Amino acid sequence: MSDGWELLHEDVLLETPHLRVTQETVRTPSRPGGREWTKVTRKVGVTVAPRLPDGSFVLIREERVPARRDFWQFPAGQVDGETTTSAIEQAARRELSEEAGCEVTGKMEYLGKFFTSPGFTDETTHQFLATEVRWDPRATGHDAEEQILEIKAFPADELREMVARGVIEDANTLGLYARLAAGRRV
Repeated sequence: MSDGWELLHEDVLLETPHLRVTQETVRTPSRPGGREWTKVTRKVGVTVAPRLPDGSFVLIREERVPARRDFWQFPAGQVDGETTTSAIEQAARRELSEEAGCEVTGKMEYLGKFFTSPGFTDETTHQFLATEVRWDPRATGHDAEEQILEIKAFPADELREMVARGVIEDANTLGLYARLAAGRRV
């Protein structure tokens, strides 16, 4: 850590293949004596907005157990292993194929990253816009943990309405949509 940040003490409370929970004492720039905090560490994530040649976007509808409901969302997942630029893009392409049956035949444009919930986790998610996507919803390869119920293409104006009406509620999709809108890509 740098710029006045230093880990002084750490106790691991829980460790699984998907997350790690620690109780930490961290020196911060405003608290040189340290501050206790519970932190959740997750793998680096990716979220991809697959845009078809007609301008519509492919979304998946997936059950999410913690929220006890399903969500319409852009394909997303975690990066296994290295977090190099190449590995992050490969993970994004893999998630598109596995979750939505999409193959990128055009450009995979990196749009940036964001922190999903910096008050309790250090998780970052890298965002991509995939263009010239070939889509075959029968060509998916969901893993055993995924509960994808439906895959559907939405015109950009319908996607905008879904965001405005609160149909889209997950942070990854909202964050990526905001970046697309700010860049005038939707």
